[in-house]
Amino acid sequence: MGRVEDRKANHIRVCLTRDVESGAWTGFDDVYLVHRALPEIDLEDVGLGVEFLGHRFRIPLIISAMTGGTSEALKINSVLAEACQQMGVGMGVGSQRAAIEDRSLERTFRVVRERAPDAFIIANLGCPQLASGYGISEVVRAVEMVEADAIAIHMNPLQEAVQVGGEARYRGVLDRIREITSECPVPVIAKETGCGVSMETARMLEEAGVSCIDVAGAGGTSWAAVESYIAEEAGDLVKAEVGRAFRAWGVPTVVSLLEVRSSVGIPVIASGGVRSGLDAAKALSLGADMVGVALPLLKAAVEGVDRVKEYIRVFAEELRTAMFLTGSKSVEDLRRTPVIVLGRTLEWLRLRGVDVEPLARRRVG
Repeated sequence: MGRVEDRKANHIRVCLTRDVESGAWTGFDDVYLVHRALPEIDLEDVGLGVEFLGHRFRIPLIISAMTGGTSEALKINSVLAEACQQMGVGMGVGSQRAAIEDRSLERTFRVVRERAPDAFIIANLGCPQLASGYGISEVVRAVEMVEADAIAIHMNPLQEAVQVGGEARYRGVLDRIREITSECPVPVIAKETGCGVSMETARMLEEAGVSCIDVAGAGGTSWAAVESYIAEEAGDLVKAEVGRAFRAWGVPTVVSLLEVRSSVGIPVIASGGVRSGLDAAKALSLGADMVGVALPLLKAAVEGVDRVKEYIRVFAEELRTAMFLTGSKSVEDLRRTPVIVLGRTLEWLRLRGVDVEPLARRRVG
């Protein structure tokens, strides 16, 4: 097993067997949708379908990028893709670097399109690879490998900084992203990996030509925690301790969503600690175009397709119920309903100059 392949296998093992949640606040507990005792619609009237980057989704959900490049990833990606196809949601694959460097691993990614021929699939490469020389040829290979509808360029500076053997190379990467967006045959999504995106970074990314930003804020899986466990097992106590110190680092998901939404005009995916359809309803009401979920679906995937589909059905019904209780027949209606932001989230946003008062003053109808 190669170095990158071994690392991916360790990531899966640690995520499935250790506590990798960051413990940071996502901000969802500070968000309140206003209940309508007279919703004036029937529950069965509520539709969850949305359009996103030219594709129709039955549910505004993307199975966020997780894995690839190992035999275990082949099984997981196969299960997730089959559920994705049947449930009408999207899916992102993990970093395809391993398969770019070793073609024998391409199958662990190709299986996604084979099992989900009609689904919205997102390819994936990392900023450190762009900074180290990857260009449009590698991007096109990644896209073609899974016949992707879009490609995510993932931003993971914290993970690389605390990873044993990490490649914390980011100098000049914005120019490389600008080059990729000008030539890429599919939309480019700039995706964080659990530390969020600030308004300043969002503006830089929009100017560089990305089509969408996935905020992947703090509050869900902590890759600093994942890498700290692996470092400890490897006997690198320095990296292990640094990883623990930065476990909860980042911009909370709701804060990041509102910072990004207030500063750019491109679509936004809210991910990072989204754990229920109610979280999704809050994110969508705050301006997210889609939501992403990773860790809970990874855990479901090892139990099989039916378990993944069950999770998505529960998630969808929670979202549908929240929409019914706010009188929202569609996701567009949900984005017009009043929403209140309080607590630490409001305090952060006020300090950063983000005005959320109009959200509470929305009027339905």
